[in-house]
Amino acid sequence: MELIWNGIVSTWSWLMEHLLYVNLLLSIAIIFFQRRDPKTVWTWLLALNFIPVFGILFYLLFGQNLKKSRMFRVKEVGDRLQLPVKSQEEIIRSDDMPEEQMDPLSRDFKSLILYNLETSGSVLTVNNQVQVFTDGRAKFEALRQELRSARHFIHIQYYIIKNDELFDSIVPILLEKVKEGVEVRILCDGMGGRFMPARRWEQMRAAGIKVGVFFPPFCWLNLRVNYRNHRKIVVVDGCVGFVGGFNIGKEYISKDPKFGYWRDTHLKIFGEAAISLQIRFALDWNYATGENLFKDMRYFGEEAECARRQLAKDAAPLWPDPGEASELVCMQIITSGPDTREPHIRNNYLELFHKAKHNIYIQTPYFIPDDAILSALKMAALSGVDVRLMIPCKPDHPFVYWATCSYAGELLDYGARVYIYENGFLHSKGIMVDGRVSCYGTANMDIRSFELNFEVNATIYDGDVTGELEEAFINDLPHCRELTKEDYRKRNLWMRVKEQSSRLLSPLL
Repeated sequence: MELIWNGIVSTWSWLMEHLLYVNLLLSIAIIFFQRRDPKTVWTWLLALNFIPVFGILFYLLFGQNLKKSRMFRVKEVGDRLQLPVKSQEEIIRSDDMPEEQMDPLSRDFKSLILYNLETSGSVLTVNNQVQVFTDGRAKFEALRQELRSARHFIHIQYYIIKNDELFDSIVPILLEKVKEGVEVRILCDGMGGRFMPARRWEQMRAAGIKVGVFFPPFCWLNLRVNYRNHRKIVVVDGCVGFVGGFNIGKEYISKDPKFGYWRDTHLKIFGEAAISLQIRFALDWNYATGENLFKDMRYFGEEAECARRQLAKDAAPLWPDPGEASELVCMQIITSGPDTREPHIRNNYLELFHKAKHNIYIQTPYFIPDDAILSALKMAALSGVDVRLMIPCKPDHPFVYWATCSYAGELLDYGARVYIYENGFLHSKGIMVDGRVSCYGTANMDIRSFELNFEVNATIYDGDVTGELEEAFINDLPHCRELTKEDYRKRNLWMRVKEQSSRLLSPLL
């Protein structure tokens, strides 16, 4: 112990003696050897030179761009090599689709559909049904029902999995399914899964459940704060998929007094888009574990189709109430991350904002937009589009929350309306445009989700589903306090300081 302490003291002494040189070397690396946005460069230089020592530690935790290209080179190549697998899906590529087979809404957004297809391989699927969940208890009850119905495989991926009562309600189902011969895989992020004891994973492995960890910690220490796998995907038998904002933990079923009621949005998808989610899971699983699921096409081809038809034919009804299900829905599953050349989800948002003619509704726990997103929203509001932003009233990450308040306040000057959700914590992540198109999933409206995390969203070209999401947004308004320009200008000096300081560091948050 004394040896470790002496080493820490020695390292600290050396760092203090050579602080100027360390800052200079890091500054040179940031300016000349990394392709960063100029605003981000200046922010890092400010942190390094005006926050001694802590700026260096902050950089080591969050500024890992030097490793980015090397870290994900294999992953990006793997993703590109697997794109031909998408031909196994029952899809009609939008550029080859006869005009009479496209509904009017899809034709109106054909340019966006083609962009998503050509840049990220996001195929347009046309035979889907969607069920929307805004309450964690209902969502996880539906998930447990689908897990019980599994016949071939269950693939589960969450950013956060906690060892608590919610996970305890799922594990017995998985163990029973393994005994029945169903393959079960669970993929968790190394940072989000830090709450799970290693012995619990080992118990599940011993029982026949395959477990993977994305970027696992090294000796209980995980310095990769960036590049987290923030996706939440479940696929059952290749025919039913779940995607959205809920993780696995008791707070997501509103049983954590710190947050109170947890307001989120999750989608249950039955149909072709489930295969798109399956492909995304397989790519992440391959990278995390080395097991290539694409060698066995039963996860994507004929067996998945047979399971899909069989489940539709004689298994338990998909929807508890037939009125809750949508008609056939067109959608694209869009993914992005630090391994892609373009921020696909961010660009998808941007294009939807530009196409808006009547209204834009946004729900997000974190609102730290880049210049293009912020400008698009300002232009839309000034053009008469009804721009509404809903954010939480309480922070789970204080600096991010203060930066969110700063950007939200700026939108007020351009005619947008901002609502502060006060009935617990708002974690819902998505947008609705003109009552026609919606995009919901795991991505927050911030730079971290756009650039640094692995995310997945569903872009839904359907008025009924978008209308249902808009109705949920409207139903949330009575639980909100509208932030007016007058209210915002009355905030105290300390809040102004926190907002401006956090905004200054927002490219790093």
